[in-house]
Amino acid sequence: QVQLVESGGGLVQAGGSLRLSCTASGQSVGNYAMGWFRQAPGKEREFVAAISYGGGSTYYADSVKGRFTISRDNAKNTVYLQMNSLRPEDTAIYYCARRRNPGVRATYADFDYLYWGQGTQVTVTS
Repeated sequence: QVQLVESGGGLVQAGGSLRLSCTASGQSVGNYAMGWFRQAPGKEREFVAAISYGGGSTYYADSVKGRFTISRDNAKNTVYLQMNSLRPEDTAIYYCARRRNPGVRATYADFDYLYWGQGTQVTVTS
């Protein structure tokens, strides 16, 4: 069983940056696509970004395209989300997730992801 632990969240002013990390333990995630999702208070969980198992393909929600960058270091069993030009509407709990099956492409759908971290809070003030 794999455990995912997010870190790097915090309080930042609008226009600032944060870098989230998601470190896996118990199993390598190198053969799995990984995703970041977020959930704001009173809203449904939404897709943020995803990366293929090899790291060669990345996908972003329109709302974060050009501001966020997803990357991975399979040697460290870690996935990152660099968030720049943060806005108050980016305030949410951010979750990383591992795709259900190895060797398949990343997707936008949360039901395609089997393992989830506990989340890290990101708060952006205006």
